[in-house]
Amino acid sequence: MAILVVGSVAIDSIKTPFGEREEALGGSATYFSTAASFFNKVEIIATVGEDFPAKYIKLFEKRGIGTEGLHVVKGGKTFRWKGSYGQDLNTAHTIYTHLNVFQDFKPEIPRDLRNTEFVFLANIDPVLQYSVLKQMKKPKLVACDSMNYWIENKKADFEKLMDHIDILLLNETEARMFTGESNLMKAARLIVAMGPKAVVIKKGEHGVIYFSKDSYFVTPAYLLESLYDPTGAGDTFAGGMIGYLSKAGKITETAIRNSIVYGSILASFAVEDFSVNKLLEISMADIKARFDHFKSITRF
Repeated sequence: MAILVVGSVAIDSIKTPFGEREEALGGSATYFSTAASFFNKVEIIATVGEDFPAKYIKLFEKRGIGTEGLHVVKGGKTFRWKGSYGQDLNTAHTIYTHLNVFQDFKPEIPRDLRNTEFVFLANIDPVLQYSVLKQMKKPKLVACDSMNYWIENKKADFEKLMDHIDILLLNETEARMFTGESNLMKAARLIVAMGPKAVVIKKGEHGVIYFSKDSYFVTPAYLLESLYDPTGAGDTFAGGMIGYLSKAGKITETAIRNSIVYGSILASFAVEDFSVNKLLEISMADIKARFDHFKSITRF
């Protein structure tokens, strides 16, 4: 059990300028675990309703994604989100959010998973994220994601996490909101000073900034001609990054840089189709080929 993810498993309905899908598999834990499963075994901690399609649980199991911590609430309904994108695919417009059983989600980590070495806290209430950390033994690495809602409405609880995580992942808007700094380098320095060993600032189609006390790394996004659905790209990136680090063993500077590029590569595949469909079609050979191509076009 190398990786544990705590987050949402959901049913999404999505419309973009390039198509539309109803009742598709979604959720932060879904995207993360699908990407991370290319590198290592993943265990999901999430909750779904009795209406959650059995075919999706079989899909998880087929990919070696553990569902021991996937709680099915009898008589309950699964978290559902419907959204649309215009020509600006960086911005999702929410049509509705039905939290359903996710509203009462209180993550309980099975005892045999509490020794998991790599932990990813996907975007949920920081109070719940902290409760997860209190249940874990001594993880080797803890990475944490969040969103503007928690930063704005539960900032004190969010700040409480900072001394307990190794890598914080935020998008550029969230990083600026959290620190009050418009300059991302200054924002990154402030975040690292709060406790995390490093921060990853996601800039969508403009790439990623990694910053630690001792170094920083900047990489562009992989350029694509066909982009259908950006939903879950950030969680896919995190899955690729943490998945690679869990397989690499030692967390060195080189491993971190490679993990960021692998995360970007996985995200580039994810956005080429709706839901996790594209991730289910590719192989490790496809990922490695795109990784090598990315290296060739960014070296000088």
